[in-house]
Amino acid sequence: MTDPTPTKSEGSQSLWKVAVDAPLPEALTYSYAEPLQRGQLVNVPLGKRKVKGLVLGPAAPTATASEFKIKSIDSIDEEYRPLPAPFVNWLEWLGNYYLHPVGQVVQSAFPPLRKTEKQRASKRAPVIPQLDADTELNLTDEQRTCFESISKYSGFSTHLLFGVTGSGKTEVYLRLLDKVLKEGKRGLVLVPEISLTPQLVQRFARRFGDKIAAMHSQLTEREKTNQWWDMVDGKKSILIGARSALFCPIEDLGLIIVDEEHEPSFKQDEKLKYNGRDAAVMMGKMMNCPVVLGSATPSLETWKNAQEGKYHLHTLKNRVAGRALPTIEVIDLRQQKADDDQQKLIIEKYSHLPFWLSPALFEKMNEVLDQGDQAALFLNRRGVAQMVVCPACGHTRECPNCDISLTLHAGSHLICHYCDYHENMKARCPDCKEGEMEAIGLGTELLEKDLSRLFPGKRIARADRDEIQSRADLEDLISDMETGAIDILVGTQMIAKGLDFPKLKLVGLVLADVGFNLPDFRATERSFQLITQMSGRSGRHVKEGESPGYVIIQTFNTEHESITFARNHDYEGFANNELSIRGALNYPPVGRLVGFRIQGPHLGKVEEAARLLARRAQSLKTQFPQYSSMEVLGPAEAPLSKLRGQFRYHLLLKTSQNNVANPFSRQLLGDQEWVPSGVKILVDIDPMNLL
Repeated sequence: MTDPTPTKSEGSQSLWKVAVDAPLPEALTYSYAEPLQRGQLVNVPLGKRKVKGLVLGPAAPTATASEFKIKSIDSIDEEYRPLPAPFVNWLEWLGNYYLHPVGQVVQSAFPPLRKTEKQRASKRAPVIPQLDADTELNLTDEQRTCFESISKYSGFSTHLLFGVTGSGKTEVYLRLLDKVLKEGKRGLVLVPEISLTPQLVQRFARRFGDKIAAMHSQLTEREKTNQWWDMVDGKKSILIGARSALFCPIEDLGLIIVDEEHEPSFKQDEKLKYNGRDAAVMMGKMMNCPVVLGSATPSLETWKNAQEGKYHLHTLKNRVAGRALPTIEVIDLRQQKADDDQQKLIIEKYSHLPFWLSPALFEKMNEVLDQGDQAALFLNRRGVAQMVVCPACGHTRECPNCDISLTLHAGSHLICHYCDYHENMKARCPDCKEGEMEAIGLGTELLEKDLSRLFPGKRIARADRDEIQSRADLEDLISDMETGAIDILVGTQMIAKGLDFPKLKLVGLVLADVGFNLPDFRATERSFQLITQMSGRSGRHVKEGESPGYVIIQTFNTEHESITFARNHDYEGFANNELSIRGALNYPPVGRLVGFRIQGPHLGKVEEAARLLARRAQSLKTQFPQYSSMEVLGPAEAPLSKLRGQFRYHLLLKTSQNNVANPFSRQLLGDQEWVPSGVKILVDIDPMNLL
């Protein structure tokens, strides 16, 4: 493919394929007199502007090339060495698999700033703290077996380390990394952004000292750039980071670890919609090194691969030091009504409790706090209330940019959690002008307010995105929990992942039903994972003989599969049950899914584009027999039908034949010249989020 502004050719130079930073499906051809290397970063003209591009290799002269003047590469970017060949192969795979222009994929592989720019003095804490080294812990028999069986592999292989919460997966990772470093190789550790806590980084820093680099969204651009160069120049040997750390080109890679591999945050929802876990497995294949996926609640995709023998399964069934798993009690919120005299007495005794707090959870909190231990309450909703409504006419306040109810914060501000639209709450209904607006629903802010009244003198902290907005906020919260300066922690899913607090003995899930009925086939799997992970925060440090941690799950739906399996710590039962349901409907991991989102500011044009896309899909299916297994679902309005001023429609493709999803999708989109102006069609291969 040549540059779109060609003129007649003159002179002869070598031709090169260059993936340019532009939304173009293929590489362009440029000329350059000197020899170039695959993986070299160059500056090239594109139209009237200059852009970065990556050399993919020599281009074969074509008949059309001789008729046009092929533009010449301006210069080589001398700051960066050529990217390693296997890494370039991986970048090309990402672009092809996720149907994203390779030239734009490539841009993620370089740091945000130049190396040479002067650093402004900053008072920020170092990215990796300097800590006293700790000694290796003694491995349990299970840990030793897992470590030894994974250690046998040096080339590409994928391993699932399936261990209950608190079973010591991190210690196995540390031992494996230690072995890799002794062999002169380096390691990459991916964790979900939400788990990238100072606790985890400190644990690695205590074991490996100054060999660690870290990359995540809380770093400044200068910090990210410095960490990138530390790895690329070989000053550091282990990179810990969120999914984007995959894009740092590491030579001599000997091991990739993906912790909490089930986490949906490994999937990027915008631009290049890649899944960090799947991309890590592919990188292991290209770099020929082992990949270890760890989880107490593996994704069904990973579990199925382990059951079929594609991945090696290693299991940790017990917590370390003989600690018991927590006791789980389920409270049925439907039965908090007065049916008999005894129930009436109970209701009178606890009449001062808010509607969301059962007597059982209240009493257990008192018991735990009296012993000097900590309690954590989990609710996956921020704010004081989910919505405000007028009881007279039913009017609710909705965001003008999004099809979403506004959430009440601090009793007076209404906020949209998607586009950050704000308005003050008015007492009088703006619609009927008669009724008084009332708050309905539940949020972490309301929990905190009620708890302050019920437990005067106790120190209460709230952990949600309103309260914890920076790395420093999170570090302060963790150190306050560790030192016992907090008695009751209230939080959203931010506190459910990977945190380890010695004095935390009680976890309460205030309303487990929050995630049950989302219009997403993974809703039950997510709920099970969240309940199990949150339960796993309780009683992680009880000594042998002490009573185990305690978990209370409050719900209106006690028979929901995610609760019945979680209360018995039965992941395998849950997975087998869920896989049989998915199989009957051909949903992943049994079948493959591709999602298309059609969006734009004009509803009519979005609907027209959605119908056109569906018609193209049906005719492709009819025309080509290899696509007969394709099911076309929709188009339909997306569950979030308007977001940030954009109307949204969805079309889903479902197939039982894995290898036809990508070619069908590529053909379906074509050159996109058929798409009405102002409308965007975004493709999502293996979508994780159907909202």
